[in-house]
Amino acid sequence: MVRTKGALTGKQKAAILLISLGPDVSAQVYKYLSEEEIEKLSLEISSVKKVDSHLKEEVLEQFHQIALAQDYITSGGIGYAKTVLEKAFGKQEASNIINRLTSSLQVRPFDFARKADPQQVLNFIQGEHPQTIALILSYLDPEQGGQILSSLPQELQADVARRIATMDSTSPEIINQIEQVLEKNISSSVTEDYTQTGGIQAVVEVLNGVDRSTERTILDALEIQDPDLAEEIKKRMFVFEDIVILDNRAIQRVVREVDNEDLRLALKVASEEVKDIVFQNMSERMAQTFKEEMEFMGPVRLRDVEEAQTRIVGLIRRLEDIGEIVIARGGGDDIIV
Repeated sequence: MVRTKGALTGKQKAAILLISLGPDVSAQVYKYLSEEEIEKLSLEISSVKKVDSHLKEEVLEQFHQIALAQDYITSGGIGYAKTVLEKAFGKQEASNIINRLTSSLQVRPFDFARKADPQQVLNFIQGEHPQTIALILSYLDPEQGGQILSSLPQELQADVARRIATMDSTSPEIINQIEQVLEKNISSSVTEDYTQTGGIQAVVEVLNGVDRSTERTILDALEIQDPDLAEEIKKRMFVFEDIVILDNRAIQRVVREVDNEDLRLALKVASEEVKDIVFQNMSERMAQTFKEEMEFMGPVRLRDVEEAQTRIVGLIRRLEDIGEIVIARGGGDDIIV
């Protein structure tokens, strides 16, 4: 690849960036992309034969500048970002960076709410319509959203959670109107396209920030209102890789209860961190046996691995429900029993 930086497409720049960052960091980035984005980006990466070191440095520098600009915008708005960037790179380059940023990245709405105390936000929104509350909470940080959801009247909690999970695209005009009502002195920049927010993952992240009692109340209510939605949310509340947040006693309890074949399959493609913490909570002989058996397993179907991991997650949640193990959680309770 001998093109100059300016002649490259956005996908090509992204491919060069990920190649430069290496497989471990790139794998982490992939977790935040959609399947379609991963497919397109992987195809672009596979088409790159060789990257000139100078071009690589240019792409990394551009990424660094945009990342700095985004950080400055988050801290103090576009005006603050422009002032800092002008001092660092000069007026022309600062203008170029801001233009690239505003054309490719969205400044998230409700910035004032994310910077405010959760109690202040609660006082501000609790009299609003549940759909309005759901929209606002879906834009907040999960921990902050969880605190506010926990503090809402109980009869509102499940309704708001359901609305977050089933929320569709929201027009920028509506978002702007709500923002102006909530905070007249804060301006927000939204894209021309409809903004995708909410969804099941959004409500999962919010529920992960509430205490266990509130979570149960909301999920019990959702079971009545929308059983399929409640089941899908439960599946995503704790994933297999989260086993690393369990204490040693809990992992040992899981190891005693789990089907050995499920555990071998689940660990087959698990991260080294997960494997290490599980093996550390086995006897030396058992751990060695597991490692040897996994080596002789050969290739396994991804579907079989995912099903095994799902069964283990189900076991962990059942053990938590009956008080056999504890899981560190967000919200007011550090430990849930």
